[in-house]
Amino acid sequence: MNAMRRITPVILSGGSGMRLWPLSRQDRPKQFLALSGECSLVQETALRVSDPADFAPPLVVAGEAQGPEIEAQLAAAGIPGARILLESAARNTAPAVALAAFAADADDLLLVLPSDHFIADAAAFRAHVAAARAAAEADWLVTFGMTPDRAETGYGYIAPGEEIGGGLRRVAEFVEKPDRATAEAWLASGSHLWNSGIFLFRAAAFLDALAAHAPGVHAALSHGDLASSPSLSIDVAVMEKHDRVAVRPAAFGWSDIGSWESLHAVLAKDAAGNALAGDVVALDTSGCLIRSDGPVVAAIGVSDLVIVATERAVLIVPRAESQRAQEAIAALLARDRPA
Repeated sequence: MNAMRRITPVILSGGSGMRLWPLSRQDRPKQFLALSGECSLVQETALRVSDPADFAPPLVVAGEAQGPEIEAQLAAAGIPGARILLESAARNTAPAVALAAFAADADDLLLVLPSDHFIADAAAFRAHVAAARAAAEADWLVTFGMTPDRAETGYGYIAPGEEIGGGLRRVAEFVEKPDRATAEAWLASGSHLWNSGIFLFRAAAFLDALAAHAPGVHAALSHGDLASSPSLSIDVAVMEKHDRVAVRPAAFGWSDIGSWESLHAVLAKDAAGNALAGDVVALDTSGCLIRSDGPVVAAIGVSDLVIVATERAVLIVPRAESQRAQEAIAALLARDRPA
C-alpha cells in the first residue's frame, strides 16, 4: 500500500447483535464478546487493520453507552490512537459512516468495517483491500463481494456488471435476501456475490454521493446533528443509487455471524461436528453448538441443536432455526421481562 497516505479504518460498533441471544444482549452486544478466540470481535476487527505501515488509527463509531467498553477493549488489545465517535441517536449505517467521513480529511481513504464480522484469512483480506485502493483513489465507491459457498438466504447479494480493471467490476444491482430457490440458482450459476457490508472510498467521494442521493442525511451530519438525520442504511442511501460503485469479488473466510448456525460454521469442531465451549458434556451428540457461561450443560443423544446457557437464560433451538432466537426476545418483552 502507498505509505504516503495510510488507509483509515472506520469501525461501526453501534449494533445490538441480538440474534445471538442470550449470550449477546442489549447491554453487551456481540461485538464485545469473544466468540471465536481469545479476543472479542471488535478487538479482532481493529487488530486486522492495525499495521501502522498501511493503516492509520481507526475511527470507531459507537453508541454513547458503548464508549467506555470500546475504550477498554481497544486499550486491552494494544490499539493506540483510536478516535471514538459517539452517536447521540441510532440512525443506521449511512449517518454513522457520514459521521466518520466528516471527521476525516477529504482525501482520506476510509475502510468501513462492521465490528462484529468474522474473517478467517486476515492476510488475504488486506491483499484485497490493497488491490482495491487504486479504484477508490479514482473516486469509485468500492465494496467487497464474497464468493458464495452455499445457497445462503440470510445475506443480501450483489450482481456484478462489466469489468473496470484491477479485478473490480461495476455493480449492476444490489439484491435483497433471496428465497431458497433463487439462492440455489445463483450459487449454481456463479452470477451473484454476497454483500459483505465492507467498503473502501475517499471521504470526499462518499460525502459527495451522499449529498446527491441522501441530502437529508448529508445536511444533518454536516451540521453535526445526527439526531435529525433520516435513518438509512448505506446501501439504500448511496450504494444502490450511485453510478460509480464497484465490487471486488473476494474470498477470505468471511461471515457476519448473524445467527448461532453461522457461528457454528466458523468454529472449530470435534469429530462429531460439535462446537463446544465452557463446562459441557456431550455424549452420543453430533452437529451441535453447545456453550455454557455458567452451569454445566449435559447433552445426550441429540443432534443439530444450539444449546446456550448463561447466568440469566438458556436457549435450546434446532441449529437450522437458530435465527428464531429473536422470537424468544419478543416473547420476553411481551411479558415485561428484560431480554
